[in-house]
Amino acid sequence: MKTLLMTGALLLAVLLTGCGEVQAEAPPGGTPESELTMEAKFTVETPIQDVMTDPAFGDYGRLLFPVNDRYYSGETLGDLQLTYYSHIDPNETVAIVNDLKDHALAGDTVFYDIYTEEEKAADPEKADTGLFFFKGEPGAKFAVCNAGGAFAYVGAMHDSFPHALELSKRGYNAFALIYRPGAQTACEDLARAISFIFENAEELEVDTGCYSLWGGSAGARMAAWLGTYGPEAFGGSNLPRPGAVIMQYTGLGEYSEVDPPTFACVGDQDGIANWRTMQARLDALSALGIETEFRHYPGLGHGFGLGTGTAAEGWLDLAVEFWEKQQSNA
Repeated sequence: MKTLLMTGALLLAVLLTGCGEVQAEAPPGGTPESELTMEAKFTVETPIQDVMTDPAFGDYGRLLFPVNDRYYSGETLGDLQLTYYSHIDPNETVAIVNDLKDHALAGDTVFYDIYTEEEKAADPEKADTGLFFFKGEPGAKFAVCNAGGAFAYVGAMHDSFPHALELSKRGYNAFALIYRPGAQTACEDLARAISFIFENAEELEVDTGCYSLWGGSAGARMAAWLGTYGPEAFGGSNLPRPGAVIMQYTGLGEYSEVDPPTFACVGDQDGIANWRTMQARLDALSALGIETEFRHYPGLGHGFGLGTGTAAEGWLDLAVEFWEKQQSNA
């Protein structure tokens, strides 16, 4: 079995050397206003840069936010804005980074490389990929969540991390993929990620049966394409297609008679992904005898994520029920 690529070495080194505290730098002519500790919680006032460079995250903290910083703005977690996205919940952002940090400090691996050092050296863009792991119950089934970003960047903090965290709270093992922008490379990275999970299923403590692929916007296209063609078509291993595909706000029309059961949701005021296009695709799948469920929400635009505080709030519960139904039918 392939040895898992552990990226927590920096954290371990810090802990073993007894560096439990990091002193804040004193301003000129004064004393530090506060002390920062390894255990300190993030808040909406925490600078994004401080999260990215927190020792608990080693060298992968930079991947928590878009690698190309042109696609996000804001100095603090509470100010974070992502291109193409709406309804970003600052409290959810804070909960995500605190959850990951708590697990990292507890010795859990929360990030896995999907490419070897040799592969990353040959293709430096592969250094900006990997899987953030939101662990659920040992032996539970797994999901891979794929953020959108128009294949220009990966909007994980709003479009895949929240979904993965919520799934883990329900006991599922959830992964959020950081991929190379571009439709082809994104699908290649997703195929590699699925292959990685299957190869290391015992060590990850995941059940690979009836796994699900989730995605919003561009990430929804990735999930659908891997559902249609399978991981092998994009350079992955010869593996089963997912047991369910969960899609949010994308205008994909293509489909096939071997597509997995599919759940989709979108806002009826989405100026990027017309809800009628999504409904037409699911109607076509239903006509082929493939199980589907479609929801469109009034007054809602593109990129609503979990939909907290909107007409779409609770959609994830419906999607989980849909996936669980497929598990029962498997």
